[in-house]
Amino acid sequence: MRSVVGEVALPVAAILAALGVFGIFVAFAGVDPVEVWFLLFRGAFGDWFSWQNTLQRAAPLMLTALCVAIPARAGLVIIGGEGALVLGGLAAAALPYAVTLPDSIAGSFAVCIAGAMAGGLWIMAAGWLRQFRGINETISSLLLAYVAIGLFKHWVEGALRDPSSLNKPSTLPLTEGIRIGGMFGSDVHWGLALGVLACIGLGLWLRLTASGFSIRVVGGNPRTAQLVGLPASKLILLACGLGGACAGLAGAVEVAAVHTSANASLIASYGYAGILVAFIARHNPVAIIPVAILFGGFGAAGSLLQRRVGLPDASVLVLQGIAFVFILASEALRDVDWKALAGKFKRVESGPTPVQAAMGDKLS
Repeated sequence: MRSVVGEVALPVAAILAALGVFGIFVAFAGVDPVEVWFLLFRGAFGDWFSWQNTLQRAAPLMLTALCVAIPARAGLVIIGGEGALVLGGLAAAALPYAVTLPDSIAGSFAVCIAGAMAGGLWIMAAGWLRQFRGINETISSLLLAYVAIGLFKHWVEGALRDPSSLNKPSTLPLTEGIRIGGMFGSDVHWGLALGVLACIGLGLWLRLTASGFSIRVVGGNPRTAQLVGLPASKLILLACGLGGACAGLAGAVEVAAVHTSANASLIASYGYAGILVAFIARHNPVAIIPVAILFGGFGAAGSLLQRRVGLPDASVLVLQGIAFVFILASEALRDVDWKALAGKFKRVESGPTPVQAAMGDKLS
């Protein structure tokens, strides 16, 4: 009972509560909340075009959520996925400057590997600072994200800038053969498949392998991990590297499948939205898939809200923020024994027991 409520009912209730509060906000703006809720659903899942837009946005959310979820299983709170994403995109765009890539799937694979390596090393830096210098990983990963964005802008607007990009500095576009196309003739690129495979693969790795189990032990009970001699520092760096690699891969996919080059459009807060997705999914890699699709749908519906009811496109960010607050608040309810609580209310409604009544008469 407690497990079902904690894992499913509380996140669903938190999202519904966020939608309710969001409806109150839009009502103050003079907009019908029911119409807003309907447009949110329609813009996200109303037709095939909406589904394609939703799934495109869900792909990077899956990968950036893994950047939070995998280190979390090792006991770390990493929130710097945005930095790993932008550096992954920069590495993917910069690789053709250094080496000549084949215009084939091998070239696409190479830029994805470059992005994953850049993101993995960046998040590993936060893990190293925590393990060997005692610096809080939440603060260091967040600050490293700002450093990464600064480095990104420095290179895109400087040495790697395409001379033909005037008002919007960009790197040279990737060649047609290196770009990642859509799946089965749709607009949904293959990055979605990579995100789903990463979630399922890492979920199975955590459950079925010795190294995955060791990481869960380190995150769940560090004292036990120390007593049995697990190499905690190596495992933490491994978790950070895998999580960062996923975020870096998200940046590489965004460059190779969406933007075709590295530019300011890559800084779209997918890394920060991934924090919310990971927390709602309880850091379960497989559960990240449906949650990312849901929040990808919220993002896809923003433009429809702007066209139909005049709300700003960024109003969905307000919804995401409210949902994050409710998810954090719901954490306090996870350890409540709902069965015992329900029994207590039943006893109160049915009145005092004979023993309680006798004690009350005696005291009076």
